[in-house]
Amino acid sequence: MASVASSTAPVVAKKAVHGVAPLRAGKGVSFVLRRLHSLSGIVPVGAFLFEHILISNSTAITGPDAYARQVSFLANLPLVFFLELFGIWLPIAFHALYGFYIWFRGDGNTMEYPWTGNWMYTAQRWTGGIAFVYILWHTWTMRFTGVDLHAFPNASFGKVQAEVLQTPLFIFYLVGLIAASWHFAYGIWLFSAKWGIVSGEKAQKRFLAVCLVFFFVLTGAGLASLASFRSRQQQPYEPGTAMESTQATVTQATATHGKPVK
Repeated sequence: MASVASSTAPVVAKKAVHGVAPLRAGKGVSFVLRRLHSLSGIVPVGAFLFEHILISNSTAITGPDAYARQVSFLANLPLVFFLELFGIWLPIAFHALYGFYIWFRGDGNTMEYPWTGNWMYTAQRWTGGIAFVYILWHTWTMRFTGVDLHAFPNASFGKVQAEVLQTPLFIFYLVGLIAASWHFAYGIWLFSAKWGIVSGEKAQKRFLAVCLVFFFVLTGAGLASLASFRSRQQQPYEPGTAMESTQATVTQATATHGKPVK
């Protein structure tokens, strides 16, 4: 009789878990790698995107000379190769490859995010893949092909402009910008939730709104930069041409003759 009563007892449904629970210790190597993956998305990869979109690219809004000065500043940082290697390339490679590993394993089930929606989970994965392809392509074309912008920063505006003025590449820039901005902005929310910085359903919802605003700020700044590249008079991207920026010409003349050419 006891067994019958037990079998017919009402089953109490488990209360749905809202928000995202923080990662817990005690999961071995997987836990450490997940922590590093989450952290690398904020520092240094996220910091690089923040600087690249909101600072460096935004200088293009004020013209080719300002953009060239920013490229020259970055190119002349001490130990710039090692800064790029350990601050950009290797962290991006780790974050992307381990992210693909998590994605293809199916870890991080959407049931963990009941109120954020399945589309946000899916968007985070796909935007990460798109952003990775875009960053690889953009880094390769800007950094390792054609004129060396570290040696000739005055050609930087024209080199980007030559790509942006081509409609297919302009669309690719748009898609890459939106994907990278979303992945970073929503990644901040995931990082804060998983590290326990923002806990509780209400707090996570409010912080999600902040991250969405940040996404629109990033995207807006990127779109303004792209519009500047397309709207400005076409600039050369080969060093030594007669159409190099006015500031570069004046600087060169001053160094050679002691006074600017009128």
